[in-house]
Amino acid sequence: MQTKREALQRGRGGRPPKTDPAARRCSVNFTDEEYARFLTMFERSGVQSKAAFIKARVFNEEFRVIKSDRGTMEYAARLTAFNAQFRKIGVNYNQVVKELHAHFSAKKALVLLYKLENLTRELVAVGERIRVLTHEFKQRW
Repeated sequence: MQTKREALQRGRGGRPPKTDPAARRCSVNFTDEEYARFLTMFERSGVQSKAAFIKARVFNEEFRVIKSDRGTMEYAARLTAFNAQFRKIGVNYNQVVKELHAHFSAKKALVLLYKLENLTRELVAVGERIRVLTHEFKQRW
């Protein structure tokens, strides 16, 4: 069993200390125009903090510039929703085929499967058109 003193010396809790803390600081002064330019560059960069952005610029580290476009974001959201609907259609398709074989005669099941097959072709054509549009969209951006 340890004493109170040993418990206090062992640690006080909290975050463990860093092995190489960034303790050296530099100060930079901007004019109003320079600061506006700096903020514009910082916002375009997508970096989380101004300090990380400045360090990356000073040491010529590469970072991605992420431009957010409302149309792009809306397109991505709709494409995601459409993908979810495609998955649901696939699940429903399997259930329909099982039910056709279980509850209908072979002749009636073939007629209904033929109709389902034609609708599936149309769905595949729509999916292909979406793939082409997405490819064109990626080429533009």
